[in-house]
Amino acid sequence: MKILFFSDVHGYANNVQKLIEKIKVHKPDQLVLLGDALAHYGNSQNSSTTAAILNSLKKNLTAVRGNCDSEMDQTLLEFPMLDEYKILNANHQIFFLTHGHYWNEYHLPPLASFTILVHGHTHIPELKRRTDHTIIMNPGSISLPRGGFPASYGLADEKSLSVHELLRDKIIFSIALG
Repeated sequence: MKILFFSDVHGYANNVQKLIEKIKVHKPDQLVLLGDALAHYGNSQNSSTTAAILNSLKKNLTAVRGNCDSEMDQTLLEFPMLDEYKILNANHQIFFLTHGHYWNEYHLPPLASFTILVHGHTHIPELKRRTDHTIIMNPGSISLPRGGFPASYGLADEKSLSVHELLRDKIIFSIALG
């Protein structure tokens, strides 16, 4: 199973359109939105346009709530996105999915060894294996990247995890699984 992770959209419809181009290339079985779908202070773009694009992906989309997501956002979205975290079992792996403003590598949820903690929030891509055999993955932000990184998204399949640039065909980080 191929999974595409993205986070911190903050209402930027153009960036979701660019992500759809990558979805067509990678053909993931599952999409995971790690929060902050629509709301953004000072974002003048139309949330309903972004919601319509995200709604077109709802068939294969799992989402968790970000610190900027609200119940009002949920009225525009046709998929549930108010859970603080979700567990995804795929590729013989356990993925703990959360936005990252509460659960993150500095405040770990109760994880079993070999779990993959996937979160956004910082807008900085990250991929690393910890000494306790958990893996931390942050796909970065598709709209408002920070730390000198480009807009990015993550991928997982049976063999590896990776973080990719949104606008170029370039891998930022990669870890082999198994």
